[in-house]
Amino acid sequence: MFKRLNFSSLLSLTHKRSVLKLLLFLIFLTGCGQKRGARNIERSFYYWKSSFIPGELEKNRLSELSIKRLYIKFFDIVWSQERNEPMPTAIIKFPQKHMHSAYTIIPTVFITNECMQKLAATQVKALAGKILSLIKNITSVNNISAVQEIQMDCDWSAATKDNYFLLLQSIKGLLAGENTLLSVTIRLHQYKYSKRMGVPPVDRGLLMCYNMGNLKSFYIRNSILEPEVLKKYLTGGSGYFLPLDVALPIFSWKVLFRNKIYAGLIRELPSSSLNNNILIKRSGHNYEIQQATSIDGYSFQQGDIIRDEEITYEELKKATELLNEKLRTQQLRVVLYHLDSITLSKYSLNELETIFNNLH
Repeated sequence: MFKRLNFSSLLSLTHKRSVLKLLLFLIFLTGCGQKRGARNIERSFYYWKSSFIPGELEKNRLSELSIKRLYIKFFDIVWSQERNEPMPTAIIKFPQKHMHSAYTIIPTVFITNECMQKLAATQVKALAGKILSLIKNITSVNNISAVQEIQMDCDWSAATKDNYFLLLQSIKGLLAGENTLLSVTIRLHQYKYSKRMGVPPVDRGLLMCYNMGNLKSFYIRNSILEPEVLKKYLTGGSGYFLPLDVALPIFSWKVLFRNKIYAGLIRELPSSSLNNNILIKRSGHNYEIQQATSIDGYSFQQGDIIRDEEITYEELKKATELLNEKLRTQQLRVVLYHLDSITLSKYSLNELETIFNNLH
């Protein structure tokens, strides 16, 4: 039988519930009002060339910015049609002995999504072993000791996540007992749509805050980074339960369109060669070829449009402000892509310092 509540008991119960609601509301307000303390920032760079030979400007910037850690791409894994299996390519070389000894090296491996599409489940564990074996061979030959972390880089899709995650699990299993962390790169769409894309079974992720637009679209301004586009991606990812670091772009490139259709990517064409050419008409970030010509070894037709995609210092500052609002990580590694003298020359030392410091 139910116990009958008298009027005074009912008032007492109602009062207790009101007090409880008030306490919960005050706790919520207190939590919202708390400010995140200053976070610890570890500065780093990607190195994405086939030979580790930093130039003078690169070495100077590493020293001036107190960089101690480098993510160096050791090799790519691509699909071999002839052998019907994944194969390594673009294997890193260290021509100058001991130049790397001043830095903590994180071997990074890029693997194509095509590889993950064509890889049979029975091939996954063998691939994991081959990747680690090649990394160990490179580190051994070049006297790179105490590898603390290995990073995998793949733009996996919802269709390939099972294969890719199995590969990661296999690598992590082989690393057990070696005191080596496994991290992965996370694209913005993988972060925002994590329910569909999944969260990789690794120790840490690195959020790549670039290449966020459709490179092949004629109607966007910059496919590398636009703060307003970044903001939209950052509204998702609330359920991303993986410690995240951040990578920011300082690189640039140019995109060629013919009849408003994507015709290729141009990486080594300085803007000065376009600005000083009387056969080219500039409009904002676009260059229109007025007459068929050849510039620095590149051939162009009349009517071709070259879109200049370069990240400004102000855009990078805005990106760090957006990330600061979103991230709650106290120990944050900030990685700039990538270490290159031409890229570095576009930013002053003070600007690079500010980019890092904005995330404190």
